[in-house]
Amino acid sequence: MKHLIIYAHPNENSLNHYLLETVIESLESEKHEIVIRDLNKINYNPVLSLEDMQGQRMGKISDDIKTEQDYISWAEHITFIYPIWWTGMPAIMKGYIDRVFSYGFAYRYDQGVQKGLLTDKQTVIINTHGKSNEEYERIGMDKALSLTSDKGIFTYCGFEINQHFFFDKADKATPEDLEIWKEHIRNTYLEKISKNLF
Repeated sequence: MKHLIIYAHPNENSLNHYLLETVIESLESEKHEIVIRDLNKINYNPVLSLEDMQGQRMGKISDDIKTEQDYISWAEHITFIYPIWWTGMPAIMKGYIDRVFSYGFAYRYDQGVQKGLLTDKQTVIINTHGKSNEEYERIGMDKALSLTSDKGIFTYCGFEINQHFFFDKADKATPEDLEIWKEHIRNTYLEKISKNLF
């Protein structure tokens, strides 16, 4: 199976990097093909320019966007790993989506009806955040995050979401938390793989 991991966190000692390594280990143990796009490491340009916007409608894209779209086209399963900052994605991840999930590639409109074009892609989304899940539930942020990312981006473009993890109180994670989260991730990948869902 061809797996693409799109990762956004600048700190190699972060919890997000630990989770990235967990995903890689889980996939390598089953001998899957893996490509990792570490957006900070490759210094990805997240700024959607006027040239980008004009080019999208004409089917013209820059080389850096073409590279990322080729990876997405290649992949059968895509994992997104990023922290929740200010109740949303890091700017570099949002900019990746702004530029790469372009009209005609990720979605289009047929007679005014929106159509996702990445319907052959499975996805797992892994997020961390500092607040507790209980607090997010109390203020409705859990539903807001799912609505804006899952429905507003991923399913909008046709992805089938296998799992969306929200690992909470990330800045206070204990070794026990890490083991539990690692097991959740490993089980998700191994269970889907064993059922040939990936």
